[in-house]
Amino acid sequence: MEYRQLGRTGTRVSKLCLGTMNFGGRTEEDEAHRIIDTAIDGGINFIDTADVYGRGVSEEFTGRALQANGKRDQVVLATKAVARMGDGPNDQGASRYHLTRAVEDCLRRLQTDRIDLFYLHITDITTPLDEILDTLDVLVKQGKILYIGTSKWPVPLFMELLTMAEKHGWPRTVAEQPPYNLTDRRIEWELVWACMRHGIAIVPFGPLAGGILSGVYRKGQTPPEGHHFKEVGQRDGHNRYTEASMDLVEKLIPLAEARGCSLAEFSLAWLMQRPGITSPVSGPRTVEHLRSCVAA
Repeated sequence: MEYRQLGRTGTRVSKLCLGTMNFGGRTEEDEAHRIIDTAIDGGINFIDTADVYGRGVSEEFTGRALQANGKRDQVVLATKAVARMGDGPNDQGASRYHLTRAVEDCLRRLQTDRIDLFYLHITDITTPLDEILDTLDVLVKQGKILYIGTSKWPVPLFMELLTMAEKHGWPRTVAEQPPYNLTDRRIEWELVWACMRHGIAIVPFGPLAGGILSGVYRKGQTPPEGHHFKEVGQRDGHNRYTEASMDLVEKLIPLAEARGCSLAEFSLAWLMQRPGITSPVSGPRTVEHLRSCVAA
């Protein structure tokens, strides 16, 4: 396994990050434990979850798995908050009120004393940035968070975040988690260059475009039984299941076959080698899916 620097930090993470979005949904707890054990045995030391995944269930599965195998301190554990976790007016957002409680809840579910990388899961343009950063500064000084990151933040906003952090001595964001894959290369317009220039790790999610790049969906063919494409992870109107993406799949499959690998492995390997990319997040449903990811 190759390890890469996590942005402008001394911490090194595997070039593949284990995503746990399926835990508690399509992946039962026993299989989740096997996936985590297999990933660590294969050299993966970077695990990604979020409070909103299964309303905390993914974090609980992850925490119990790391307690059972005793390998919590062998991994860089990332989680996220800001997304809605309840029906109350303050059960979401990046306010001091919500973030403070959210971090405590994450620590409890993960059964750990600190979050190695804490992402602001989505943008919250109603909470002032100084409130967000001051709150994160307190949590870092308390030892509850080691590093902070953002997810799906536009370049102007995280540049403002960097400027304010430098001005006030607050924690500097070290990672951004955007969508990125062969069907969606929008981050190449501006975000990749900005992150590389300022030492921010890019930890992209959706490397298989929600399944479009799995090879299951083919142009002019009915998807196999049990497969029905659903939009996952993006709510910005970007439609993955299009005629253009199906045309792309048909062009990519011969390239993958020529290299003796699946389209999924080909697509993930391509992403790992792109400029500025630190560690794509892949969320396998089964141990077999994980082994395919590692093969990439």
